Amino acid sequence: MIKKLSIFLAFCVVQITYSQETIDEKVTKRIYTTKKIKTAPIIDGNITDEIWNAVSWDTNFTQLSPIEGNPPTQKTKFKIIYDDKNLYLAVRCYDSEPDKIVKRLSRRDGNDGDWIEINLDSYHDLRTAFAFTVTAAGVKGEEFASLNGKSWDKSWNPIWFVKTKIDEEGWTAEFKIPLSQIRFTDDVEQVWGMQIQRMDFRLNERTLWQRMPRTVSGWISNMGELHGIKNIKPQKQLEIQPYAVGQTETFEKVLGNPFATGKRSSTNFGLDGKVGITNNLTLDFTVNPDFGQVEADPSSISLDGFQIFQEEQRPFFVENKNIFDYQVTKAEAGGPFTRDNVFYSRRIGRSPHGETTASSGEFVQRPGNTTILGAAKFSGKTKSGLSIGILEAVTQEEFAEIDNNGTRRQEVIEPLTNYFLTRLQKEYNNSNTLIGGIFTASNRNLTDTNITDIHNAAYTGGIDFKHQWNERTWYASGNLVMSKVLGSKQAIYNTQTSLRHNFQRVDATHVNVDPNRTSLTGAGGNIKVGKGGGEKFLFESGVTWRSPELEMNDIGFQRNADDITHYNWMAYKSLKPFSVFRSLQINYNHYASWNFEGKHTYLGFNNNSHATFNNNWGTGYGMHYAVVNYSDSALRGGPMLRLPKSFETNWYLQSDQRKKMQFKIELSQVNGESNSFTNKNASINLKYVPINSFNISLSAGISANKQKLQYVTTKSFGSGNNSVARYVNASLDQDTFNLSLRLNYTITPELTIQYYGSPFISRGRYNNFKYIANSLASNFTDRFQQYNSNQIMYDSNSDSYLVDENTDATTDYSIGNPDFSFIQFQSNLVARWEYIPGSEVFLVWSQGLTKNGNPMDKLLPSLNDNIFGQTAHNIFLIKATYRFML
Repeated sequence: MIKKLSIFLAFCVVQITYSQETIDEKVTKRIYTTKKIKTAPIIDGNITDEIWNAVSWDTNFTQLSPIEGNPPTQKTKFKIIYDDKNLYLAVRCYDSEPDKIVKRLSRRDGNDGDWIEINLDSYHDLRTAFAFTVTAAGVKGEEFASLNGKSWDKSWNPIWFVKTKIDEEGWTAEFKIPLSQIRFTDDVEQVWGMQIQRMDFRLNERTLWQRMPRTVSGWISNMGELHGIKNIKPQKQLEIQPYAVGQTETFEKVLGNPFATGKRSSTNFGLDGKVGITNNLTLDFTVNPDFGQVEADPSSISLDGFQIFQEEQRPFFVENKNIFDYQVTKAEAGGPFTRDNVFYSRRIGRSPHGETTASSGEFVQRPGNTTILGAAKFSGKTKSGLSIGILEAVTQEEFAEIDNNGTRRQEVIEPLTNYFLTRLQKEYNNSNTLIGGIFTASNRNLTDTNITDIHNAAYTGGIDFKHQWNERTWYASGNLVMSKVLGSKQAIYNTQTSLRHNFQRVDATHVNVDPNRTSLTGAGGNIKVGKGGGEKFLFESGVTWRSPELEMNDIGFQRNADDITHYNWMAYKSLKPFSVFRSLQINYNHYASWNFEGKHTYLGFNNNSHATFNNNWGTGYGMHYAVVNYSDSALRGGPMLRLPKSFETNWYLQSDQRKKMQFKIELSQVNGESNSFTNKNASINLKYVPINSFNISLSAGISANKQKLQYVTTKSFGSGNNSVARYVNASLDQDTFNLSLRLNYTITPELTIQYYGSPFISRGRYNNFKYIANSLASNFTDRFQQYNSNQIMYDSNSDSYLVDENTDATTDYSIGNPDFSFIQFQSNLVARWEYIPGSEVFLVWSQGLTKNGNPMDKLLPSLNDNIFGQTAHNIFLIKATYRFML
């Protein structure tokens, strides 16, 4: 392993010192001056209206890629005019072979094929922008950009108009953007940031109106400027969007269960709205929202005990999510700690916490999610550069209904809960300096409930800053968060002994469980410095920490506590194509961690590289070596466990993504020292576009995970004062297979049909049971004591293992059979029709099936036997919305 490390580090040094060339260009910001008009052009894609002659064409575009700064292969020109209500853009994209223009159809926000886009920094804050895109096929897309172009939010869904047309010279696009859909100040004379970019899909060439050398840091701050907008009045927005949903479900009928009759139907109504309080500040609200997701979360299984992070897909929370984002650790080096966020919107409307007192023979019906009675967001930015985000949501008290031979009772399983969040951020020094803060509160009404094991209140506060200098090339940033949770003794005890905290660890001297506590107060944060532009070499270095008592999971997401980690990232990237490379980037990372007791818990090194060749194929690799690895959670509250050193390699290859047939192959493998574990993964992604209106995507993956130390359970051996804890582990042989199929048929950009289907199976078999003997032993085999054949036997009647540890012919404890076979199938068929801009009809057929198979069966045959021919849960629904603009 030492030899591997030496080779690995030498390889990293060679790559990072590959080139000493530096480029430091100054580029003058371009300016386009528009004019106000009285007669609006007809939006038909022809750009022949006489009114367009009020302004001149601008034709000065340059390449962004493949060769930054070079003249474009094909010419582009544009004009911009405006009136009191709208901004108009006309674009001519010349093409020497118009019959070869790539015009692939897709639903909204699909960017396959040739496209043109305008970015407008209408606040002119050099950090945020509105993006409007159209493809040659007429497919619209919109994004709200923030963090100076590092975040692009496709959930933003304004109402605007555009038409395209293909002719003998190429193709044209004509935009009409209502001023009510964007935000700007009330200045008499406006200056907006602006960028126009074109993608020539056939040539894979991207050109820009405002040149942006690859040495600059940030996208929005380096855009050109739009001048000439005068005397426009703020457009106060008022939109109301009611919806109606009719739904029928069919599922497997269970004899005798009054809640499983095989079918049920329901209807639902609600309202979404948007009110422009000022031109800069907007109130979004929803009453009885429909938060059903068209596509289910991807199937997954976790054996480490931690919650799996799932992306938010509900429109109300996704839109403008950047304003409410407070990621504790934003690190270029990546790592599991980068998921931690003060606000994790999926806590709102989550599955109920509580359990019922139902006994054997009783039937229970419980809601899958908590009903959101209403929610509101107040967000925007003032003229002085103050960003404001306030969110309020209330979820109702939820009951489980219990049936006992026709007699029914209800039990509270989730209390009435109020969630509140406010986020502020102020810009100074021409947006080079930012100072902000956040506050969240979760309050539950536990009065008159039997729920005692969750917090009745939780609060989190934080402050953050960022300062940039030298043309935003260099930066320093940081934040501090503090949390306080309150609850009953049982609730706080549960938090202290949870997997994130493990205060009960017998070998920890800096934490201990106090059963009488009714609150916990903790802190965390992050501080870093870095170089994000300028030369070919970039870097970032920082420290992130979470105190043992930090707890943000009532409204946030936090994986663990009691951690201090130093991370470092360095990168070399090519600024122009060279040799066989169209682009190349090489990264180096390392991580070192300690707990608050001062114990060194982790040390790892990582090198990865990503390259695109001149033929537009791409490849990449990665290597990761974990030299030190101690876990305070692997034994679920037991002592710290020394994990084996490990070496990971990964590699991918992808074909030209412009072609009608595309693929990507990924392989990875992790090996632990002393043959302690191996994890192998392989996946392939295929996409085929037989015609412009139809495409097929298929992804499949398989993994084989073999562990000699996989936690199973904790048992007590002995009695009285002689009792000791046995942290039982075993060897695990786990195989997982997943497949996803997507079919997309676009009749028009407003009428689409999509299908998604995903079978998943994960099977695990345990053997060679053992208990931890010396968790910190330097020799791997000294860390555990394996049971011999005289100490353990399988009992088929109880489906458990009986352990006679002292071989006195008496069972000392039993271990439930941990073997598993988790099988799931999810599919959706969705027809979507946007019959007028912003108003839609959905027809949906959703099907789901979850089963436990036989772990002894073969992997793929078991998947087939447990999906096909079984009764699935089917949902048929129709949803209609209508968007009023008042």
